[in-house]
Amino acid sequence: MNTPLPGSVVRKLRSLAQKLVPVLSLGKSGASDAFLKSLDESLGQHELVKIRFAAFQDERKTLAPQLAEKTNSHLVWIVGHVAVFYRQQPDEAKRKVAV
Repeated sequence: MNTPLPGSVVRKLRSLAQKLVPVLSLGKSGASDAFLKSLDESLGQHELVKIRFAAFQDERKTLAPQLAEKTNSHLVWIVGHVAVFYRQQPDEAKRKVAV
């Protein structure tokens, strides 16, 4: 599991995430391999990704940490039916989020 992010980084990521539109929606099919692949690709492109829990809204607090673990990302925030994930781009030249 990833080491926790410092509080200052989490605050900055939360402020950046407020402006984001959900990129993915977790629907009836759940956290399938295809969904995990899409989330992984989105994290690779954007670094900071917001997903909406269209289905499984009651399980979002247990599913979100599992999604973060499976994609090797950080769960930044869960608010309402939305969760925000962050994974830093390993290549400095391609980084879009400065933390």
